[in-house]
Amino acid sequence: MARSTRTKKGQGQKKRQLIADVNKHSPITEQYRNIRTNIEYSAIDTDIHSLLITSAGPGEGKSTTASNLAVVMGQNGQRVLLIDADMRKPTAHYTFSLMNTHGLTNVLTRQQKLVDVAQETSIENVSLLTCGPVPPNPAELLNSKMMEIVIKEACENFDMVIIDTPPVMAVADAQILSSKVDGTIIVTSSGKTDRDQLEQTKGNLVKAKANILGVVLNNKPIDQNTYYYYQ
Repeated sequence: MARSTRTKKGQGQKKRQLIADVNKHSPITEQYRNIRTNIEYSAIDTDIHSLLITSAGPGEGKSTTASNLAVVMGQNGQRVLLIDADMRKPTAHYTFSLMNTHGLTNVLTRQQKLVDVAQETSIENVSLLTCGPVPPNPAELLNSKMMEIVIKEACENFDMVIIDTPPVMAVADAQILSSKVDGTIIVTSSGKTDRDQLEQTKGNLVKAKANILGVVLNNKPIDQNTYYYYQ
C-alpha cells in the first residue's frame, strides 16, 4: 500500500470536508450510517464486497455519497477502498487532499500495480485509488479484462470496494461497470433529478444486469423534529 501523498498548498485544490468525518453526530452522518446498514441487510443471499455509486445526471451528489459511505464503513471497522472511476471528471483526490499523479489508469494499462498506487487517507481504514492521468479512452479501459482483475484483487485485500462512476445519462461507463460489481446505488437530488431521466437510468442499468440495491435521495430538507432527535 502506498503512503499518502498530500497535495501542496497553492495548487488550486481546495479541501472538501466530509461530514461523516468532521461531524459524526450530524443527522446527515446518521443517514449515511443508515445506508451502510441497509447495504448490509440487502446481502441476503450473497455478501456485498463491491459497490458502484452513480446518478442520472451531474451534480446530484454521487461522489459526496461515495466518499461519506467509505468514511462510515471505515468507522465501522471495515477496510475500505474507494476507487475514482469517473475518469472524465475525477474529484476524489480533491476530497481527500491526495495527489492524482498515479492511479486507476496506470493500473489498467499495466504500468503499475494496485498495491503500489492505492493511497492511505487520513481516515482510518479508508484507502483511495485515484483516477490517475485522464485517458483518451475511458470506456475501453473500464470494459477491459484488466478492470475485472483490479476489482477482484481489491475485493481480496479490502472488506468493501466502492467505485465512483460518471452519471448514467452522460456516458456508458456506469453501465459497463455495474455488471462487474456486487451492487449498485443510484444517487438523486431532491428538486433537481428529472424523473424521466431517473427511470431511464434505472432501465439502462437493468439492461446491463446491474444489481440495484436502492436509491439515495440527497438535499431533502431536514425536519426540525428530526434534527433535535439526533442532537
